[in-house]
Amino acid sequence: MHAAFFLLLTASLARFLLRHPWDGRGAWVVALSVALAALYALGPGAAAPASRRGRVWLAAVVVVWTVLVVAAPSFALCAVPLLFTGLRLLPRRAALALVTLLTLFVVGALQRLADPGLDPVTLVAPPAAAAIATAVFLHARRQAERQRALIADLLRTRRDLAATERREGTLAERQRLSMEIHDTLAQGLSSQRMLLQAADRTWDGDPGTARHHVRTAAAIAEHNLAEARRFVHDLAPADLAGGGGLAPALRALAARETTGGLLVGFHAEGADAALPDRVASALLRIAQGALANVREHSGAGRAALTLTRLDDQVVLDVADDGRGFDPSTAPPPGTDARGHGLPAMRARLAALGGTLTVESAPGEGTVLSASVPLEARR
Repeated sequence: MHAAFFLLLTASLARFLLRHPWDGRGAWVVALSVALAALYALGPGAAAPASRRGRVWLAAVVVVWTVLVVAAPSFALCAVPLLFTGLRLLPRRAALALVTLLTLFVVGALQRLADPGLDPVTLVAPPAAAAIATAVFLHARRQAERQRALIADLLRTRRDLAATERREGTLAERQRLSMEIHDTLAQGLSSQRMLLQAADRTWDGDPGTARHHVRTAAAIAEHNLAEARRFVHDLAPADLAGGGGLAPALRALAARETTGGLLVGFHAEGADAALPDRVASALLRIAQGALANVREHSGAGRAALTLTRLDDQVVLDVADDGRGFDPSTAPPPGTDARGHGLPAMRARLAALGGTLTVESAPGEGTVLSASVPLEARR
């Protein structure tokens, strides 16, 4: 639309100069054309739709164009881009008033350019074209508004459905675990209590029976311990369930988190020794939360996971080239209640005796470093 305006303005000026040799009004027409072009060029990029600045700019453009049409009717065709610009920037009633004004000036200008006498075509064609263009534009805008509202409803419905499914999944998993614990650990603990009570009652009178009860209770305790380890294994991150270790899990996470706008890489340094399950699970969860923050808040294009295994500790670094923030003054992004924030990461590390450090500055990206001592885990 902007290109069409400048093309029509140039063609109108060329027609005027060809039809009317340089005379007293030629300088004014050229000056007004240059002023209109400059004013139009300065406006669309800075004037946002429905803003006061945009409406003031449009009013100035229309005034200059009106004066130019009065001086040279050839510039009437420039009204077509102005019509659509007015429909885009103004409310409906104001836009219709502007369309009517532009149409009247176009009709008058074409009558001046026509042969002497009344030309019915110039009286009917501009209003008909303006009415059709206005109707098509308003219909398209209504359709776009309905589509935006429909998309918003669909997104809201999808979010509500996902939240409902998560709640149902959580409740189902809690119910499954409660039944599992009741049928295994709780029953086993109850049996151990009864056997130990029986052993206590028969300890003096029948030591053999008492020892049998104790051995049976020990066997039940061993079985319950195996069940408890199975529960812990089932609740561990899925990437660690295969037993490949933390490094392959982080590599798989980096590949999975790489999207069209974010490229995630992984690098491991140090000995490739197995880590305790709690340490591996905590560091993997921290990496997932950190990448979620990078993807949702930093605006980064690249991120890197680095796992360093030292003699006495293991360190996980998550770096990105995003917008960064000031850790000392600004609240860090992602510190919400979803489990991805820095407080949740610090809580995980504190349970393992580890620490979390964050290095960042506005415009310089962020580096998150999580370290866990290994001596305390041996």
